[in-house]
Amino acid sequence: MLRRAQHRGLIHELAFQFPITLGLSKGFQNLLLFFVLLLLSLPLTACNADPESNAIGKLDTPLDSVLTETPRVGHLAPDFLLPTLDGREIHLSDYRGHVVFLNFWATWCGPCKIEMPAIEKLYREFRPKGFAVVAVSSDSEGAAVTRPYRDSLGLSFTIAHDPEMLVGRLYGVHSLPMTFLVNREGVITHQIFGARDWDDTEARSGIRQLVQSR
Repeated sequence: MLRRAQHRGLIHELAFQFPITLGLSKGFQNLLLFFVLLLLSLPLTACNADPESNAIGKLDTPLDSVLTETPRVGHLAPDFLLPTLDGREIHLSDYRGHVVFLNFWATWCGPCKIEMPAIEKLYREFRPKGFAVVAVSSDSEGAAVTRPYRDSLGLSFTIAHDPEMLVGRLYGVHSLPMTFLVNREGVITHQIFGARDWDDTEARSGIRQLVQSR
């Protein structure tokens, strides 16, 4: 999925360099500029993981994981320990035997908020069949912002706090939301960049297949 928030600066730069380099006519330059501005006006599907780094033209700063290499599809999902909104501490390994929807998000992320109701719907439908949602918030304010957010959207799945982005860095998260689907054996089966319509037939079918696999 196109991460437009991260490429806006590059598109803007190319729009003004190419006409000069190639010696294009004034009319063609104006046409090219029109299409570039149209691209910049399209809605975002992902947010930079750092809310202070969302300025146009500023790309992600490389995140050096101090824990392990970035996980990949087909490999075991790295374990972690995080506090939750309801006062518990959870390991990812606590969910072994369940299908885990591991979602990285933040309250300030618009696309994250758009997909939350559909994630809640998935959770309520498939929870009796061993489906768990662990939503890892990167908000530095923690429960002060995630609790009212949860209550306003009526969310019932587990919300964990990762204010220093330690687990986010472990998983190579550079933009939000990002989702990993983990099967019952703890293996990553899918990695999804950006928001997704989880009410979509294809998405729900994929979740259903994971849940039915034993």
